[in-house]
Amino acid sequence: MKELEKGVRLRIRLIGAVFILGFALVGMRAFDLQVLQEQQWGERAERQHQKIIPLTPQRGTIFDSNGEELAVSVDVDSIYVEPRKLEDRATAVKRLAKALDLSTQEVSAKLKSNSNFVWLKRQVTPSQSASVKVLALNGVGMIKEPRRFYPNANIAGHLLGFTGLDPKGLEGLELKYDKTILGRGGYLVMERDALGRGIGTGTPQVQGATHGHDLYLTIDKNLQYIAERELADGLRRTEAKAGTVVMLEPSTGKVLAMASYPEYNPNAYTRYKPSQWRNRAVCDSYEPGSTFKIFVMAAALNEAAITTTQKIDCENGKFRVGGRYIHDHKGYQLLTPAEIIKYSSNIGSAKIGKMLERETFHSYITDFGFGQQTGIDLPGEVVGLLRPPDKWFEVDLAAISFGQGISVTPIQLAAAVASLANGGYLMEPYVVDRVVDSQGQVTHQNQPRVVRKVIAQDVAQTVTRMMEMTTEEGGTATNARVPGFRVAGKTGTAQKVDAVTGGYSQDKWVASFVGFLPVEDPRLVMLVVIDEPKVGHYGGLTAAPVFSRIAAQAMQSLKVAPNEKIPTGETLPSLEQIIVETESPKQFRIQELATSENSGGPMMPDFVGLSYRQVLELMEEEQLNVSFRGRGRVVEQSPVPGMAIPYGAPVWVRMMPPS
Repeated sequence: MKELEKGVRLRIRLIGAVFILGFALVGMRAFDLQVLQEQQWGERAERQHQKIIPLTPQRGTIFDSNGEELAVSVDVDSIYVEPRKLEDRATAVKRLAKALDLSTQEVSAKLKSNSNFVWLKRQVTPSQSASVKVLALNGVGMIKEPRRFYPNANIAGHLLGFTGLDPKGLEGLELKYDKTILGRGGYLVMERDALGRGIGTGTPQVQGATHGHDLYLTIDKNLQYIAERELADGLRRTEAKAGTVVMLEPSTGKVLAMASYPEYNPNAYTRYKPSQWRNRAVCDSYEPGSTFKIFVMAAALNEAAITTTQKIDCENGKFRVGGRYIHDHKGYQLLTPAEIIKYSSNIGSAKIGKMLERETFHSYITDFGFGQQTGIDLPGEVVGLLRPPDKWFEVDLAAISFGQGISVTPIQLAAAVASLANGGYLMEPYVVDRVVDSQGQVTHQNQPRVVRKVIAQDVAQTVTRMMEMTTEEGGTATNARVPGFRVAGKTGTAQKVDAVTGGYSQDKWVASFVGFLPVEDPRLVMLVVIDEPKVGHYGGLTAAPVFSRIAAQAMQSLKVAPNEKIPTGETLPSLEQIIVETESPKQFRIQELATSENSGGPMMPDFVGLSYRQVLELMEEEQLNVSFRGRGRVVEQSPVPGMAIPYGAPVWVRMMPPS
């Protein structure tokens, strides 16, 4: 009996131990789930009864050097639908399609979804938003999302680039600084039951996004506008295919303006060919022609391979090198180095290149920055073409000495010439001056950076004097002169390579002029490139006049006073003329009245009194490209309200703060 009782007690104890162990395990698991993993399981529970819909992130603003807005984000409505809440789906499809300019098939396909949330159309126009509000359909709502706008339309379009709907940067600065400009995206939170149906009020909760950082550029909007306008005018006069202008501050490397043509409007980039989005100043390369002669001259003087008084036989205009003949445009005989630059002698430059020899000349070419990226903070920069010196034949050395057999980018050439204006110091060009966060704190400040010293200061001054002689009587660049200022520069005329024959084309040219002013204290360096001009093909006849017009206005805009006597009959435009030339409503009205009946263009709305945001909304609704002048509310506009807008005519509004 005792043994039986002992066995029973043992079994009871074992069963009790098992229960105690079980309860302990359950308790430990409960503690793990409810205490240690409380946050994790809480988040899982929320995800089961909440639907998260990401919203478009808020991008920072891009400003010019004076604080003028070049790219902004404006809140617009995005339309969404909760299909399960629609009472009459067929009627809703027809009414929504009409209000949003969509096909009924497209709307119907979206509303067939069993989802509790469907984007119907994002970032709609103000008129479309108003049309949807009037419908007052149950299950249809709208949320504010930021949309990217470029208030100056085409101005600086190639520099700024554009964004997609995401809104990820796709071109230009928008692409290069995408991670900096792009803020953290917001999102909608919608409550739902276990079957995914909306519960509660059904109104989505909007979680705010963080604002991206702002960019302040080195670009001056006034200079950019001047450069683009005069480049376009120069191309029309010469019937050219394309063109480029690069303007730098030589002492720092700051880019003051950078224009490419054909132009495009980043507000409507899909209407243009991808080739028109390309920033030619950094993405294209070309043979520099005679503008390259100043670099062989600088190298030879720095190496003491020649002297300034030395006479070089230019063979009366024809010289045989490596089985081929080199020609000058005129038969010159003995010329000094300065005269070789002034008259742009190919033969004289080829002989100087021979004195340097391959290795030395190649070394100077790379020191000036050719054959490599400049480091500019823009996407898509190419390096051009520069073969190693052991691949040069005798004729190659001669050709490169006057700018053939080598290709450069406009930004490379402008930066290299800036080193001559800067006493021999090559500066790294840059476009973004500083980055500022949403609290107004500077998070990054770009500083001028010396890449290297290329030549001695006295050599740079000597070459500068030679370049100045090209703008004097008898030189190749008299059309580049600017009243009241001494200008140093060099023309270039290069034949383009024929893609079919592989040789040089007989009717396609690249004309250019590069220079700086004032000579005694250079404030800007500028390169003008004209691609395939049909009316004249020499740089002195096509590119030099464009340089002159831009430089004259730039000096006024930069408030640089003339230090030379202005010849009788020549005047500099006033700053007001620069900003509004050909754009006054009174002047423009005559043209409007003459062309409005047959223009077929859209009618000009009345912008007077509207705010910045209201103008943006109206220009989006009317599909107009409007340039902004100033800040505040609109006080003046062109064309005047109610007039037809002729094709290609400037459309602008002038704004002032309320008094």
